[in-house]
Amino acid sequence: MSKTKTAFFCQNCGYESVKWAGQCPSCNEWNTFVEEVVHKDSLKTNGWKDYHQEKRINRTVALDQIKSSEEKRLLTPDDELNRVLGGGIIPGSLVLIAGEPGIGKSTLFLQNGLLLKNATVLYISGEESEQQIKMRAERLGLKNDKFYLLTETSTQIIFEEIKKLKPDLVIIDSVQTLQTNYIDSSPGSVSQIRECAAEFQRFAKETNTPVFLIGHITKDGSIAGPKILEHMVDTVLQFEGDRHYAYRILRTLKNRFGSTAELGIYEMTDKGMRVVSNPSEILITQKEEQLSGIAIAATMEGIRPLLIEVQALVTQSVYGTPQRTVSGFDLRRLQLLLAVLEKRGGFHFGVKDVFLNIAGGLKVEDPSIDLAVLCALLSSYEDVPVPQHICFAGEVGLSGEIRAVNRIDQRIAEAEKLGFEKIIVSKYNLAYRQAGQKGLAKQKFNIEIITMGQVEEVYRYLFT
Repeated sequence: MSKTKTAFFCQNCGYESVKWAGQCPSCNEWNTFVEEVVHKDSLKTNGWKDYHQEKRINRTVALDQIKSSEEKRLLTPDDELNRVLGGGIIPGSLVLIAGEPGIGKSTLFLQNGLLLKNATVLYISGEESEQQIKMRAERLGLKNDKFYLLTETSTQIIFEEIKKLKPDLVIIDSVQTLQTNYIDSSPGSVSQIRECAAEFQRFAKETNTPVFLIGHITKDGSIAGPKILEHMVDTVLQFEGDRHYAYRILRTLKNRFGSTAELGIYEMTDKGMRVVSNPSEILITQKEEQLSGIAIAATMEGIRPLLIEVQALVTQSVYGTPQRTVSGFDLRRLQLLLAVLEKRGGFHFGVKDVFLNIAGGLKVEDPSIDLAVLCALLSSYEDVPVPQHICFAGEVGLSGEIRAVNRIDQRIAEAEKLGFEKIIVSKYNLAYRQAGQKGLAKQKFNIEIITMGQVEEVYRYLFT
């Protein structure tokens, strides 16, 4: 009888050790090692290779001899999913989708699988029964004769069914429920997740079949399982949103075949996920009267321009230490802008409570939102509304200057499309155009473009 083999795995990064250690030498986290039973059958190759009869021969090839050809992508009816993937699904790609429980991951990809009428789709579920998935499909009101369902967690059985069906797309819900017979530890453990993901990686690359792995996240918001899982896959998508809002955001964290700054927006309805084609309209509150502390920012998420509403509230502090509370914005960036207003403008925010919110539940990292944040703060401070027909696009420096931002033409075009009459931008965008660089061409827009170089100029224009 063979001796049971065990090993210690770091639950944070997946580092393997023969003995327990207090600190992981790979990621430097403390008390993350857990003992797991490991046993591999040395007489067999594992995973997909057991069911793949053709042997792939790899030879050394000079880079100049390789013919470059653009991959033919599989386009889905979902324009938002196509955008975040870089233009469609790449054959042979391995995509990981992570999100909180109940956010709508299974619904989104069940819906997309049913919408692919010209491709054979295999949906593998280890969490729900066939009846549960059938009820969800009926609720979505979608039918597809080429959509197949398999409720199984053993990778050996899954590969047997894949060999019979030969699907064009495989969706797995979820990777934490999979289990291979070559590892004796329980499903969801580091070694099981790593080995199962490696098997599907080999399957995807050798058969040129795209695979979607739906995964869970931990309580701190990171993807459950070893960190190596994110390195193994080609694309990592984060599906996020507040359960109290109807809108969901599909964000690209990693993409070997496209940009990592793309964003897709959906609305959760009783008929599934509805694509929001013009998110700027839903991110700007329709108001009957003008209110102070509100400014509209023209931002960019990847190649998509967005107009979002920035809300600020500045009140007299009644406690010893003034509060600084933000939602959807970087707190340190807010403190930097407040320091600029204190130093360069003489505004006494040090004795004020400041609350800042990005409407719609978005989290914005684009520095071009600085000018809108600053104007919203000044509007609430003076209790004077910013005119509704004005929007802003500019980064604010520590000396109070308004810095130029990229892709200014697309931001202005989006503001013009939504009916804004004026947009305030940095005067240095115009200087870039005169210097022969990519900058601002004011002649091709019907919207009035106001260029300024200092925060003091904006204050005098809006509030005096």
